[in-house]
Amino acid sequence: MAKVPLPERGQPLDVTYIYQLADTINDISTQVSSATYNYTTVDTVSAGKQSVKTSEARVIGGYIEVANNSTVNAGNEKTFTYDFPSDFKYAPIATATPVNIGNTPAGQNVVVILKSVTTSRVEGIVRFGASGDLSLAVHLIVVGIPN
Repeated sequence: MAKVPLPERGQPLDVTYIYQLADTINDISTQVSSATYNYTTVDTVSAGKQSVKTSEARVIGGYIEVANNSTVNAGNEKTFTYDFPSDFKYAPIATATPVNIGNTPAGQNVVVILKSVTTSRVEGIVRFGASGDLSLAVHLIVVGIPN
């Protein structure tokens, strides 16, 4: 974006300077739009729907390795937690997806359940539906309003 030089005290304003001002204002106007698609809405438990500019929302993509070359039994569970780098104002919306990093049959039969989502962390469990060796991770997508 263009940066307009500040005029000297007593400097006459000429067409070039006014053109620079108008051009810079137009640049800012296109970069900061008030369109509705530039807003993020998060439906919170404690305060209902909260809308903020998308640039003011916080999105975290998390990765947690749950098992690395481990042997599991069908019906067993393993817990995991993921702490946020900084707190949210309200409990955010979180989504968890299992990733079969070992590409094994046992890694294809798992369920991820989020037990708790707070302003500072996500707690969940992975329930194994088959016995065998596996390497498994969980991807998290967390969207919320920063504190």
